[in-house]
Amino acid sequence: MTMQTAHTRAVALTRPQGRSLAYPVTTLFLIIAMALATLAGTAVPSRAQIAGPGSFADLVDEVGDAVVNITTTSLVAANTGPMPQVPPGSPLEDFFNDFMNRNPGQGPAPAPRRSNALGSGFVISEDGYIVTNNHVIDGADEIMIDFRDGTRLPADVVGTDPNTDIALLKVEPASALTHVAFGDSDSARVGDWVMAMGNPLGQGFSVSVGIVSARERALSGTYDNYIQTDAAINRGNSGGPLFNMDGEVVGVNTAILSPNGGSIGIGFSMSSNVVSHVVQQLQDFGETRRGWLGVRIQDVSADIAEGLGLDQASGALVTDVPEGPAREAGMEVGDVITTFNGVAVDDTRELVRVVGDAPVGETVRVVVYRDGETQTLLVTLGRRETSENAAFPDQNGDTPVVPAPSSDVLGMSLAPLTDEARQANGIETGLLVESVDPTSDAADRGLMAGDVITEVGQQPVSDVEAFRTRVTEAEDAGQNSVLLLIRRDGTPRFVALPINK
Repeated sequence: MTMQTAHTRAVALTRPQGRSLAYPVTTLFLIIAMALATLAGTAVPSRAQIAGPGSFADLVDEVGDAVVNITTTSLVAANTGPMPQVPPGSPLEDFFNDFMNRNPGQGPAPAPRRSNALGSGFVISEDGYIVTNNHVIDGADEIMIDFRDGTRLPADVVGTDPNTDIALLKVEPASALTHVAFGDSDSARVGDWVMAMGNPLGQGFSVSVGIVSARERALSGTYDNYIQTDAAINRGNSGGPLFNMDGEVVGVNTAILSPNGGSIGIGFSMSSNVVSHVVQQLQDFGETRRGWLGVRIQDVSADIAEGLGLDQASGALVTDVPEGPAREAGMEVGDVITTFNGVAVDDTRELVRVVGDAPVGETVRVVVYRDGETQTLLVTLGRRETSENAAFPDQNGDTPVVPAPSSDVLGMSLAPLTDEARQANGIETGLLVESVDPTSDAADRGLMAGDVITEVGQQPVSDVEAFRTRVTEAEDAGQNSVLLLIRRDGTPRFVALPINK
């Protein structure tokens, strides 16, 4: 099974086991009445009838002219590949040279070729702004827009956002264009009717209808918030709109889940509330300008919540605070962010989303849980696109040299740090994990040789005795696990390690 851009699983259904039922008198009267009505040829309405339009034709007529087909052309270098080598003076040299002269197409420098790709899009303004997927136009030398009335216009790229796979294009029409508006994707309910339009498999304007199968799906992106639908989406539908029954765009058709590249009824449309924000920034600036808090974070598991003394496993746990807005506001490693700018933070996805939507330069209130209490910090947000790489540079993560001596604790062989380990992980103190017992809880929690433990129970450790002391304190406090802060290739994260008693 593969996830594909729109450019398995079997489910067994069983019936409950039969058993005798005792019906009250009122129920028996209802059963008899239904039977008599059936015999009389009278239809008996069910308690929950499906309400749906008799036809979608009026909706297609209303919004169809705003849906476009997109053709892109790009210059692709020919695949030259390694050419056979014939040693000078070889008996085959004359034969090879004669073959190459008679077959110039087999020569060492074949000409580049032009490649065409198809996709979909939709018009959002009468003056010619068009939304599509970034992967539809990525790398294109020429973009042509085909309208339903046969008009064909070239398009320029206004801006793109690979993080949400959204692109904004612009054409110059001779007259006002039919356009559509974004709807509120958060109001879409599972089971609502939706309609997808586009150019599937290059067949031209096409319509498919289904329901919202699920919401808030995440695939692989940082800002993913997909609507899942069973409306047929195939290759070529990428960038096309997903409409609600009011003719509003609630999603941009982006990907399908399929073992063979065709629709099996599992399609994904990026939610309009994400897309509309991105489109507005692309229209205003030609690029995205997302808020940046300046922290590394991870989800709070049940074990971690127990180790921190939290009542429930929610929020975003801070694992690193480099130079930036959060550090300037006083945020610390081990803080749990519970509220951002008045919005409750359930997990890291929620925090990334609300921070990204916040204006650059805005000062916001961030509530954190620290040492059993909540604190409110005032953070002035930076801009993610210009700050993140500087704050979190890529690290080579060379494997530290294993020092000696070592000691065994909780299924791990621990040793003091060497200078090489300090340099590789950008730290001064800690303990190096020399090896991990594959049958231990430490191995189950993902600890590996080469990891560096910098904190135990939210206290720094530099030797094995300090580690043992923190574990003993956790046991005396009645905890089932102890919280470790580890670094792997310079990247920090928390791990809740069960305590063996």
